[in-house]
Amino acid sequence: MAPTSPRASRDAAVPSIRDVAAAAGVSYQTVSRVLNDSPRVRPETRASVLAAIEQLGFRPSRTARALSLGRARGITVVTSDTVLYGYAATLQGIEEAARAAGMSVGVRVVESAEPAEVRQAVEYVSDASAGAVVVIAFDTIGVAVLEALPAHVPAVAVAEPAAPDRGRVAIALDERGAAADATRHLLDLGHRTVHHVAIPSEGGQGGRLAGWRDALHAAGAAVPEVLGCGWDIASAYAAGRELAADPQVTAILCGNDDIAQGVRRALYDAGKDVPGHVSIVGFDDIPGAAYWTPALTTVRMDFPGLGRACFDAAMAELSGHPQPAPRLVPPALMIRESTASPPPA
Repeated sequence: MAPTSPRASRDAAVPSIRDVAAAAGVSYQTVSRVLNDSPRVRPETRASVLAAIEQLGFRPSRTARALSLGRARGITVVTSDTVLYGYAATLQGIEEAARAAGMSVGVRVVESAEPAEVRQAVEYVSDASAGAVVVIAFDTIGVAVLEALPAHVPAVAVAEPAAPDRGRVAIALDERGAAADATRHLLDLGHRTVHHVAIPSEGGQGGRLAGWRDALHAAGAAVPEVLGCGWDIASAYAAGRELAADPQVTAILCGNDDIAQGVRRALYDAGKDVPGHVSIVGFDDIPGAAYWTPALTTVRMDFPGLGRACFDAAMAELSGHPQPAPRLVPPALMIRESTASPPPA
């Protein structure tokens, strides 16, 4: 007699959908309809199947269920980052909404826009078990994945407001209007112009960059050269050192709050007081920004709400239902201690 392998023993002990059908005295198709919440099952039959499922400890295969439905009822998020505040807070909102709906969330991190890596990500989310797809397209990596997705994959983009139409549902916060408000705040305080340290995702058409320019043009103010930096605070510090060396710089709009932190430290090391010599405005209102010294004036962004709206939109795409109107809290300028009138000339 051949020995039984441990794997074979485990497989034999796992109840199947046909075992449930036999215990309930119904067809396996009826069990499938119960699992999929079909209305075409009599209440007494449903109760019998559910009792058999409980008795046998049956757990349906997610992959098999996904294939039977066409796509799994779940979410896969494609993102290039899970740590930066905007990305992480958006992901948090997606996860909260999915958990409330009793659904799971998978995350696929794509580290570069290289064709091979983009292709692997697209193949991964094209599988039926991936469910609906949310692409966080704040950067070139996310955009590359979004553009490569086959049309049949139900997908929603978390996008820059100025992003071109790529034939997908795209949800964005009004970064352009918010950046214009922040810039106007500094101009209204009496600053002759506002310098800008941009985050990498802004490129040439980012909403924050565009709003900054809008406000300067509307006020007839000079438009300084944009200083770019990486996502790391060290590169923001280097940009801040450059600005600190220019006595004409009295106001700075930073691409996000981490950049503001690096710029603030550079000004401090150069002997420049904030806001006595230079005013700083950040973006995002990360946790703790109100407790800096000085407390940071910044733009509050509803990234968790953005994530929840994207979940709702993705579920509508998956089910073929009409798209719901996004419920988003508009960006808001939080005026704190890091901005003031410029020093006397």
